[in-house]
Formats: sequence, C-alpha cells, structure tokens
Amino acid sequence: MNVIEPSVSDEAVKAKTGKDWGEWFAILDEAGAQNMTHKDMVAFLVDQHQVGPWWQQMVTVTYEQARGLREKHEKPEGYQISRSKTFSAPVESIYAAWGDEAQRARWLPDPGITIRTATPLKALRMTWVDGKTLLDVSFTPKGSDRTQVTVQHSKLPDAGQAEQMKAYWSEALTRLERMLAV
Repeated sequence: MNVIEPSVSDEAVKAKTGKDWGEWFAILDEAGAQNMTHKDMVAFLVDQHQVGPWWQQMVTVTYEQARGLREKHEKPEGYQISRSKTFSAPVESIYAAWGDEAQRARWLPDPGITIRTATPLKALRMTWVDGKTLLDVSFTPKGSDRTQVTVQHSKLPDAGQAEQMKAYWSEALTRLERMLAV
C-alpha cells in the first residue's frame, strides 16, 4: 500500500485546528490510532480535541493515508472517485443528456445503467452497468448557459478500478461535450 502525503498544507490544517500534521500524527500515534477504526479515531478527535465535523474527517483520513491504513480513493465501502466538467449549455440540456436513455446512448455507450432516484435538474442516483457500483451525478447551473456536472462513482472494488474509472469518466464527459456542441 502506498503512503500518501497530506493534500492540505501544514499551514491550512494549523490555521483551522490549531495543530499541524506532525502534531496531529503524534497525538494519534500516542492514542494508538493505528489500531482504531475510522469511527473511533473521529470520536477521539471530537471528544479529546473538539475538532469540527469537516476537519475531524480530514485529519482522520489524512492520518490513515499517511500511516498506510487507507489508500487514495478508499472508503469503508470500497473506492470512490469523482470527475467534474463545466459545459457551455443550460442545465436542462445537460440533465436531459443524462436522464433520457436515447440521448445518453449517443455519448455513453454502456447500456444497462439504472436510474434509482432523480431530482430534476439537480441530481441523478444510478446503478452502474455492473449492478454493484453506484453513480451520483449532480448538476450545478453556472449562470443561464453554463452547467457544472460532477460524477461520483463509488463502491469500486480496488484502487486499479478506481483509476480506470477516473479515466473513463474524463473521456465520457469529453464525449458529452462533443455531442452537445453539434
């Protein structure tokens, strides 16, 4: 397993939590965090150090990655990746390109996606073609004629599959952009 460097700077974590990464890692090491569950580490940070909701997760995940307890993109229920792209099109067009099966087939040649829930013009929750992994697609208007789409693919079985799906979704969003430009 690769050890991952923190994605947030020492200065940023210290400004928000009062401690830099070295201090947090020493505190967690002393508390025996290498033998704790993720949930137990979070509880320790809350109970003993009053770390706020976003930072308790950031400190815990960063510690797990730095100590080789968790890989990049790894979550308790599998691996998760996300890709986003901003399109020069209104949210109605982008949402239709995802939600309408015929339109989706023009740029996403993988039949068998199941839409589980839809919040019109805001989000789609889908089951991927493998029947096991999940997609959460969100649509964020950026003015009247631009839309940001974020695809989150979760429950992936391993780091290799996560990297493959990152590349896959980058290519798929580029195909969608080309289709919309026609």
